[in-house]
Amino acid sequence: MEIFTYLEKYDYEQLLFCQDKQSGLKAIIAIHDTTLGPALGGTRMWTYESEEAAIEDALRLAKGMTYKNAAAGLNLGGGKTVIIGDPRKDKNDEMFRAFGRYIQGLNGRYITAEDVGTTVADMDLIHEETDFVTGISPAFGSSGNPSPVTAFGVYQGMKAAAKEAFGTDSLEGKTVAVQGIGNVAFTLLQYLHEEGAKLIVTDINKEAVQRAVEKFGARAVNTDEIYGVECDIYAPCALGAVINDQTISQIKAKVIAGSANNQLKDPRHGDQIHEMGIVYAPDYVINAGGVINVADELYGYNRERAMKKVEGVYNTIEKVIEIAKRDGIPTYLAADRMAEERIKRMRNSRSQFLQNEKHILNRRK
Repeated sequence: MEIFTYLEKYDYEQLLFCQDKQSGLKAIIAIHDTTLGPALGGTRMWTYESEEAAIEDALRLAKGMTYKNAAAGLNLGGGKTVIIGDPRKDKNDEMFRAFGRYIQGLNGRYITAEDVGTTVADMDLIHEETDFVTGISPAFGSSGNPSPVTAFGVYQGMKAAAKEAFGTDSLEGKTVAVQGIGNVAFTLLQYLHEEGAKLIVTDINKEAVQRAVEKFGARAVNTDEIYGVECDIYAPCALGAVINDQTISQIKAKVIAGSANNQLKDPRHGDQIHEMGIVYAPDYVINAGGVINVADELYGYNRERAMKKVEGVYNTIEKVIEIAKRDGIPTYLAADRMAEERIKRMRNSRSQFLQNEKHILNRRK
């Protein structure tokens, strides 16, 4: 991998390698763009096949956070960390404290948070060495479990997408097929149930399915049946790449809106569902409630204020749909364009400011 060629091609700012021999820390911090503010993105711990695979994952995820934070209206850039190792057996306190010192050394250019393979307890260890970390224990003034807040954002985004498809954002009487019943999806089911939606659910965890059936009166189907059920809204809330060559032809929903990351296996699948007339709520826009919530910690966490910001996911999805119509493009491209336009405006504003400053200095001479 020609690292500088890759960084230049996708306009990355910084790539850092952090190691601590005593604790076994092998971490890669990727900072994609800080035009809007400090880079915010979680720390992932995973058993990568190679160091190159870890680098590629860090870079890909960091760029994704730039777009996610920009689209969410946050004054934050995009970054990500991956720690190479098995989160079930390779963790130790010294590892995360050593990593915290590396973050502190960046002096606020990068702020981290919990991600796949890391926990609140790990963030607390990082917090012992730096304040540039979110998602720590509520005892330290944090927001705690972000799942309910993420679910609220997905619910708001789903209503906005439904308004475009059905002419009303009311979900009463609408049939919603929810794929995966994790923490986010279970809270989403509660919101949908309270509004009077009809629910279809599936998950490999049979206990989770049974709980949804008993609590919300949902109808359970097998995991491979969820794509083809008769429904108004399909909500992918588990694995990524579920919108693919095998599933698209089965989908009967008019709306796709769920919490899962990377729902499109390939960009062309976004083109296909657009041609089918399906309203797609881009994943990184609709599931931004979690990052909006932890970002509020940077101002001294206020739950009421954070929830009000997350409620804005509704308006953001509306804006994405508006751009898609304006430019005649699928919504997944419209989301990217919205994020890019915001970053471009800030760059232009900074450039104009610097030009004005230069002009003033020249006049003084």
